[in-house]
Amino acid sequence: MITKEATEVAPPPVSAPTAPEQRPRGRNRSWDEVPRWQIYLPLSVYLVFTLIPFYWILLFALRPAGSTSLVPWPMTLDHFDKVWTERSFGTYFQNSLLVGLATLVMTTVIALAGGYALARFDFKVKQAFMLALLCSQFVPGALLLVPLFEIFAELRMINSLGSVIIAETVFQLPLSMILISNFIKNVPYSLEEAAWVDGCNRLTAFRIVVLPLLRPGLIAVGSFAFVHSWNHFLFALMFLNNQAKQTIPVGLNTLMSSDSVDLGALAAGGIIAAVPVVIVFAFIQKWLITGFSAGAVKG
Repeated sequence: MITKEATEVAPPPVSAPTAPEQRPRGRNRSWDEVPRWQIYLPLSVYLVFTLIPFYWILLFALRPAGSTSLVPWPMTLDHFDKVWTERSFGTYFQNSLLVGLATLVMTTVIALAGGYALARFDFKVKQAFMLALLCSQFVPGALLLVPLFEIFAELRMINSLGSVIIAETVFQLPLSMILISNFIKNVPYSLEEAAWVDGCNRLTAFRIVVLPLLRPGLIAVGSFAFVHSWNHFLFALMFLNNQAKQTIPVGLNTLMSSDSVDLGALAAGGIIAAVPVVIVFAFIQKWLITGFSAGAVKG
């Protein structure tokens, strides 16, 4: 006869708590567990490797002519005075600044209009047009010299800063339009629709709602256009023959001859050419990184 006690089910045995799994040492370490010297040591080596050329150019620019010292002492500014006055670097600097600022404004305005059209409107040849913009980035600037020279010669714009400005703007537009269009795609379309409901037209809604949100993209595109036009050599060399119209890259080329090179003057000219670019990147580096990282992702 089966009793009540026999029919009761015995409770399952309670297992002993297991110890947490031990991770092998040296694997899957978090970033905070990495020794600081493993981070700072390679960064310090890279920093020294990067700064040596800058120190070398400062050495040649600041030490007297004929000196072989590895320390620029006594310092002299004769090389800077020579290139700024005797070699007309003051004129070159003004021309480069005019070309850079004009290219910045024209590239930003045209790319803003074209980028908005690519981001907000659909048309039949849109994909083909985008493909043409991408393919134009594979065309080197040297291949454009002859056709552009013929065009500017017909327009009587040779030896004019306007020819360089137009050429630089055309060369910068494809990439700038792509970046701006990606920025505008990241702005919700519902914001513009809400502005339309409130009585704004398309232009007013764009100016009030969309344009303030595009500040990082505009800074990135504008700074890239300015730096490229400031450093570009081929267009200025090809289209500008008068010394009073030449830019800094062409001026640096005049400091080198087949017989000799004035290293002190060349180093001083290189520092003068680098100062505006360094200042631009020092003030806009936060916006530049934000702009390119956001504009490179399709929304």
